[in-house]
Amino acid sequence: MRPTLGYVTNPLTRHSAERDPLALTRHVEDPDRLTVLVAGDIPILRAGEPATALLTPAEIGRAPNHFEEVFLGYLGERPVIARLVSRESADLFRDDPSFVVMDLRAAAMTGTAPADELGILAAAKSLLDWHARHRFCANCGAPTALAQAGFRRDCGGCGAQHFPRTDPVVIMLVAHGERCLLGRQARFAAGMYSCLAGFMEPGETIESAVRRETFEETGIRVGAVRYVASQPWPFPSSIMIGCHGEAESELLAVDREELEDARWFSREEVRLMLRREHPDGLFAPPPVAIAHHLLREWAEAA
Repeated sequence: MRPTLGYVTNPLTRHSAERDPLALTRHVEDPDRLTVLVAGDIPILRAGEPATALLTPAEIGRAPNHFEEVFLGYLGERPVIARLVSRESADLFRDDPSFVVMDLRAAAMTGTAPADELGILAAAKSLLDWHARHRFCANCGAPTALAQAGFRRDCGGCGAQHFPRTDPVVIMLVAHGERCLLGRQARFAAGMYSCLAGFMEPGETIESAVRRETFEETGIRVGAVRYVASQPWPFPSSIMIGCHGEAESELLAVDREELEDARWFSREEVRLMLRREHPDGLFAPPPVAIAHHLLREWAEAA
């Protein structure tokens, strides 16, 4: 069975800035509410088979003090709220076998967090992180306050309205005939190669960003660009825009400040990397990442 792309499944009927500004006020004390609890940037899960990030009021009661709460939407008829508590609050759950305290990336990669809750966790983590970083107005510097059930912050000084941001990132599998171009940063696990990626710049199209980033990092010119898929990436709040690009040559000029290495791989090498069977111990990103799926689609196309 083909692995599921991480963070894309969200079963909630989502809230937004345009819906019911009093939803949080109405549901924050609802005894049937479910809460996604995030300590700093670490989600707290109830242990089980499977574990769950949707906690009851009794379960979150051991961390009573919080910074922000956001209304995420409804799971069936039950309201779902995201709550931000201090990073130190994770210690209140860490030694209790009834709970799992684990970084969201690790929870997704290990399958500890259920796949159908990863989208909920991504939304909660991204929104709460945005609130923590935007307590003051970028226009006048005055304090801001949560509004629209958590999907806006309003400035009490100049009246400016601030909305959560998502940063677009292009991630591309660039190929030339039967070979594809992969790179690695120094922070990657030893042996892992992945697709090239980079943030889009203001006024830039997706296609232009793919071509610019590829050329800046490797010296490779890219012609045709094809969109494949997208993925929320809550670290802290990006949208990964997955593309395939056609290289015009294979002559590399790697920017060693951006990449530790970049090289061309054959389809068979990529297949071995996806199975973790490459003779040199090289491997591809895990199935939770969109890079894995871009590589798999290309490797299986022949």
